Parts: sequence; C-alpha cells; structure tokens
Amino acid sequence: MITHSLQEGAIVLDPFSVRMVLALVTLTLIVISCVSSRRRSPYAEWWRVALCLFFVGNAAFLLNGTASQVWANPAGKALVVAGTFCVWAGARTLRDRRASPWMLAPAPLLSGLASALDDPGASVWSGGLVYLCLTTLGITLAAMELWFAKPVRSRITKFLSIAAGLTGIYYLLRASIFVLAGPDSEIFRAFFGYAPAALMHLMLLVSVSSTMNTLSNKQLIKRLRERANRDHLTGLLNRGAFLELASRQLKGPLSHHGAALVLADLDHFKAVNDEHGHSAGDAALRAFATACTASVRSTDLVARYGGEEFVLFLPGATQQRAEAIASEISSRLSAMQGPDGLPFPTVSYGVTSTGADTPDLAFMINVADAALYSAKAQGRNRVVGADPVEIESAPEANHSPS
Repeated sequence: MITHSLQEGAIVLDPFSVRMVLALVTLTLIVISCVSSRRRSPYAEWWRVALCLFFVGNAAFLLNGTASQVWANPAGKALVVAGTFCVWAGARTLRDRRASPWMLAPAPLLSGLASALDDPGASVWSGGLVYLCLTTLGITLAAMELWFAKPVRSRITKFLSIAAGLTGIYYLLRASIFVLAGPDSEIFRAFFGYAPAALMHLMLLVSVSSTMNTLSNKQLIKRLRERANRDHLTGLLNRGAFLELASRQLKGPLSHHGAALVLADLDHFKAVNDEHGHSAGDAALRAFATACTASVRSTDLVARYGGEEFVLFLPGATQQRAEAIASEISSRLSAMQGPDGLPFPTVSYGVTSTGADTPDLAFMINVADAALYSAKAQGRNRVVGADPVEIESAPEANHSPS
C-alpha cells in the first residue's frame, strides 16, 4: 500500500490500495447500518442510499487504468456526486424538508456528462473541476441543513455540521488547487490527492454513521409524537393536541396581541353519509381540511374537533380577520368537487376573539359554540361573529346537531 520514491524523497500511497480500503470501510458501514437500525427513518434511508452510491462509485474508480476507464470514470464521478447530494437530502429530513428527484438528479448528470466529454479514456481527472465543485456544493448544503436542524441545541447535529463543513472547505481548496496548480502538481498530490481525500471521506462517513442511530431514533420519536397529535383522516391536529397548544399560546408572551377562534360545522353532514356513503363523507372532511390549511398561516392552529366539527385558533387575528378567513374557507370548499362531481356540503361558523382581558380557552370555545348555534338557527351556510364581552353569560357549550 505504501511505496517510497528515492528520487522524490516522499512517501506515496498507492491509489488502488487506498480505494480498496475506502470500499471495504464503506461496505462495512452499510452492513452495520442495516443490522443496527431495523426501524426506518427518512434520515437513515437516505444515508444508506448515499453509502451504496459511494461504494459503487468508488468501485468504478478501481477500473481506472484499464480499458473500462472510458465509461467507469464518468460513472464513478456521477455516483459519488449523487451520494453527496443524498447526504444533503438526508440532512434536509432533519428539518422536515424533502428533496425531490429534480433537485438531486442535475448534479450527478452534469458531473458524469462533463467527464464523458473530456476524454475520460486518457485522463482520470476528466471533468475534474465540475466534479470537485459539485461535491463541494453537496457537502456544503448538507452542512448548512445540519447546522439548522431541529432541535437547534443538538450537539450531534452541530458536530456533524462542523465535520461536513470541514470536508466542504477541504473540497473547495481541492478544487482551487486543481485550477491553480493542476492535478499532477506536487502540492495537489501531497495534500489533495487520492490518499488525503480518502481520509476526509472516511472522517465524514464514520462521523455520520456513528451518530445515525441516535438521529434516526430522534426522528422516529418525533414522527410518532406527531402521529399521536394528528387526526388520521384529515391530517389536522386532534382535539387533545389542539387544546394543549392553543391554551399554551393563549397564556404565552404573545397573548397581549389577542387571538380569534373559529368553530366550523359541516351542514347536513349526516345526510351526505346516508345518501352517498361514508367515502363521500370522508372526502368532504378531507376537502374542508385542505381548504382550511390553504387559508390560514403556518402559525395558526387547525384541528378536527370531533365528527364533522372543526376549530381554528388564530393568534394575533382580529374578529374581522377571523370572519374573513371563515368566508375564504367556504369559498375554497365550494370551488372543489367531490366524488362523481358531487358538491361538498356548506359550512356554518361561529367566530369569537379575545377582548381586553385574555379569557380562558374553554370560555372562548363556549362563545364560539353559541355563535355557531346561532348560525345554524339562522339557516346555516353563514358566518356569525360574537364578541366574548357581549356573551359572557352564554351557556355552556351545547354542540348543536347537524
């Protein structure tokens, strides 16, 4: 693996042996990843894909110096770049972000094409600058995602971000020296050749693999908590999660900005189920949930309160704004069509907002429920607003029938 040149007076690591070691380490990490982590998480899945791409890409580089170099070298570069961007895709999942194929495919395709058009049979560094720049970009993007990953105080993600950042800086320097001195220069071979680059690869691979289980478990626990707080049909918050979150916000530091609450009930919902079946009723519930999420801000809370009844908590919203949002939801819903072109049911709303003194959440719900009862009594398919100060004597919530 190590040869000594008397003329140059330097120790040089054999590229073939270095790549063999890197391939064996990568294969070992793939096996350990599959054996030690049986539960699937998006982060772990992306990391396994990245490891497989690194392994196959490195295997393609072993064909350098043979007749197969003309296709193996571009393929190896494309696969390594693809693996790098898969690391970025995995890091994005820690921030609840997704990476679509159109975001991942261009970089490896560009790297492979640049190498293929640069006489890969004659030079192992065909398309080298594009390859190095895209590798730098992928690792840097991954470092940024890891730095801002949740929870922000996680020492693991900060450590991985620093490791990826250092690797990104190394590849940036590698690309710079490639341009300034060339791949055959003494400084490039000594500090940025196969052996030093392999050591940087190993540092990143071992760092990520050693922490994969911890981050995967955290991601799985977070998803389980989200599932427990979500209604399985609509994807909205369930009643318990809504009451907890809304109460917390109502008593929090932003409470002095006020808030509005909307209760919504789908009109004649039982008739929809009886006449068209429960699948039509489920479609109506999902459509209303879609209309709600499209009409509110990311900071607003929307929940399925029970059956065909929904509740919205809008921090910082005025009474007029809340009523306008309710009307907007109905407009969106009326523009949709259900199964077989059937129209979705209309909706009745009861709206209230906080007064000078922040009331308790149960009181706000009682007030909104009284307004909802009034909307139904007036013929349904309307928004009725009620100021909490005017309805302090409102009776306890009695949910009206559909």
